[in-house]
Amino acid sequence: MVISMTGFGRGRAESGSFVVNLEVKTVNHRFCEMNIRMPRQLSQIEDKIKKTLNQYIRRGRVEVYVSLEGEGAITRNLQVDWSLVEQYYQFINQAREKYGIDEPLSLKDLLSYSELIHIEESEAGNEELNQLVLAAAKEAAISLKQMRQAEGEELKKDLLAIISQIETILTELESDAPLVVDIFKERLMKRMLEFTNGQLDETRLLTEAAVFSEKADISEEITRLKSHIGQFIQTLEIQEPIGRKLDFLVQEMNREANTIGSKANHSAIAKKVVDIKSLLEKLKEQVQNIE
Repeated sequence: MVISMTGFGRGRAESGSFVVNLEVKTVNHRFCEMNIRMPRQLSQIEDKIKKTLNQYIRRGRVEVYVSLEGEGAITRNLQVDWSLVEQYYQFINQAREKYGIDEPLSLKDLLSYSELIHIEESEAGNEELNQLVLAAAKEAAISLKQMRQAEGEELKKDLLAIISQIETILTELESDAPLVVDIFKERLMKRMLEFTNGQLDETRLLTEAAVFSEKADISEEITRLKSHIGQFIQTLEIQEPIGRKLDFLVQEMNREANTIGSKANHSAIAKKVVDIKSLLEKLKEQVQNIE
């Protein structure tokens, strides 16, 4: 099955205390490389997020962004340094007695010292929040996969269109292949007549033509190229990641095309080989986008 490696998905999960938004974006990559950006209180479930996403993503560079909203995301606690409060209290009472100060000590006086009492904020982290994040990750991954599958279907159409063009050229090559030997035989006959004063050695002519025919025969390469094309088309229907296998098959097709070009000493065939190699380059570019 053709699945593109590029795509985008978004997930959202919420409760009375939290709202979790999670976005995932993928681009081409040889392997599955995942980078997650999220609040630090979620770091303990990073592996679980990756496992959730890996159920839907097998290959590509994956960028994940997690954000939290809601009052429940922050916990505020009152922090009091009671030991220091006691010291302040004792000092103020001693100063009042020593200097005859009648003004009473109030709670407001103590609250004015930030080193005695302050509010400490901490990011919340609990099982409810963790489950919301994983639910958002699953929703984003499903959305991403749907987009990658839709793009994969378009890629498949392009791949099959390119393959069809290559098959058309191969059919023409099969028709042209015998002409190479005929042309060589005609040229060889002409040269032999020139150098033997019109006395043609037919046995030698046939022998030379047979040797050349064997060297210039491209039928085996065409057969193998057709076989690779057949495997390529079949692979498009496999229900698993197929990008690497398709890339390998394109390399094999290129190898056969190069061999045809080197063996067939004929301008028409050489031009068709150039056309095939140009199409294979397009095929390779498209295959690089497949999971």
